[in-house]
Amino acid sequence: MTGSFVVSPHSPDRKRLGSPPSTREQLALLNDAGRLIGSTLDLGQTGRELMEVTIPRFADAAGVLVHDRLVTEGEFPARASDGSAIVRRIAVGTSSRAEDYHAAFPLNEATVFPAWSPYARCMATAQPILYPRLDAKSAREIARTWERDIVASLLEDNSFLVVPLQARGRVLGFVVFTRMPDSSPFHERDVSLAQELANRTALCLDNARLYNRERRTALTLQSSLLPADLPASPGLEIASRYLPASDLTGVGGDWYDVIPLPGHRTALVVGDVMGHGTRAAATMGQLRTAARTLAALDLPPNEVLFRLNRMTQDLDSTQIATCVYATYDPISHTCAIARAGHVPPVLLLPDGRTELIDLSPGLPLGIGGDPFEMGELTLPTGSVLTLYTDGLVESRDRDLDSGIRDLRRLLEYSHQDLEDLCDATIATQRPGDERDDIALLLARVHDLSPSEYAAWTLPFEARSAAEARRLVRETLHAWGQTAVLDATELLVSELVTNAVNHGTGPIKLSLLRGTTLLCEVADRSPQPPSRWEPGTDDEAGRGLNLVNRLAYRWGSRPTATGKIVWCELRLP
Repeated sequence: MTGSFVVSPHSPDRKRLGSPPSTREQLALLNDAGRLIGSTLDLGQTGRELMEVTIPRFADAAGVLVHDRLVTEGEFPARASDGSAIVRRIAVGTSSRAEDYHAAFPLNEATVFPAWSPYARCMATAQPILYPRLDAKSAREIARTWERDIVASLLEDNSFLVVPLQARGRVLGFVVFTRMPDSSPFHERDVSLAQELANRTALCLDNARLYNRERRTALTLQSSLLPADLPASPGLEIASRYLPASDLTGVGGDWYDVIPLPGHRTALVVGDVMGHGTRAAATMGQLRTAARTLAALDLPPNEVLFRLNRMTQDLDSTQIATCVYATYDPISHTCAIARAGHVPPVLLLPDGRTELIDLSPGLPLGIGGDPFEMGELTLPTGSVLTLYTDGLVESRDRDLDSGIRDLRRLLEYSHQDLEDLCDATIATQRPGDERDDIALLLARVHDLSPSEYAAWTLPFEARSAAEARRLVRETLHAWGQTAVLDATELLVSELVTNAVNHGTGPIKLSLLRGTTLLCEVADRSPQPPSRWEPGTDDEAGRGLNLVNRLAYRWGSRPTATGKIVWCELRLP
């Protein structure tokens, strides 16, 4: 909202100021100031409200100026060694000559006042400065600080009063009141009244400053803890949005993340700390870090949430959060999901229909110690998994069920581009100011191409190692990845030999090319491989040590029918 304020010369409130106000008039003015000033935590609006109260009842024109850094950064500047002050005008008001005043004193203009100016002296001493009448010389001197000739003509023969804006022991800026030549000049009784008005305004301005600083801090913390760039995920196209709340009460709790998992699988996480401000943002950062750490252990989603729940209780028993955690395998298109008190995911199917993913909601993180349930489903090619926080579907004017229905109808309207779908979803579901932030994560499934993925089934016999080497050699030649050919052949040969010696058949071999080259060997034995240091006389036990030395990383994970042993190599 603008900080300018004009009273028309023909307004019934417009009159030349005459004799000093009576005690009753003073009390009425102060009462209106207490009632009208500070209705919002906005610097410009607070300044404008002071203009509305004081013009034309107390002055013919006025302006509110505060330290420039209070507006731009929410902080007090260091005192300048030369005594100058940099201030910014946040409000200006006049009862006449509006065009001249706005030309001479533009709104939101930053100005440097030298130490000798009445403005800088008022701020340095925290004392009002009164000129009962400005003669031509004084008006020109003040005009020099503005570097505008029009200022001298506006101020000459005016009564001029500069009052400090002081709150909590610090000067935020000042208020300038002027009365035109045909109005009575300010006197000492007016100075006391102006100081009281300024003090009340200053307290509201300082509250707005503190509010804006905390909101800025929460937003900075929140944005720094969210992922700057989403990693490339094989088999997925991903888009995301984070929208902060319209005020401080809603900032800080929502987050999303995309985490690469072993086997070129991907974890998708969306969460919401049930608190607001800097504290909620800090808790969000701890939970996001913990989720990434647990993801590195390659735990199933329900186990990740169970451990996050324990950690949340250890962090702060008063903090509660909701979360949905999903893992996606681009080879099988299998998605495993668990949620902790979070709003249900929505799946947009290739034919344009939507469905809620039916999962046990579970309790929010930080409440109880019950295990979480996990569901598994196969995502069709072209489908879009939608994870979000409740700020997207719930507001003061809409309940949760209605919001989810609206979201599903919106998703059913075809959008080929995920970024466009994100923008449309945010714009439609939250058209105005809301008191909660929003996290939105969309993931569209696509098939892996033959240049990304190859798989074979090998017989359960020793000669399969040689066949695996041949298949790997042909595939890497076709993919143009000969730089890792020798190392890959050796690693795959060791993994297949290990499966033949210690597992049960059949054996499945696959290669997946992403940011690294993934080699997977699956068999029907649930027994995970174990690495040990063989003695000098041992004839076995060196295979996994070789894998450990040559691979970028390696590991194993259980499957419904056995296990997968995998390794990754860095691609040039």
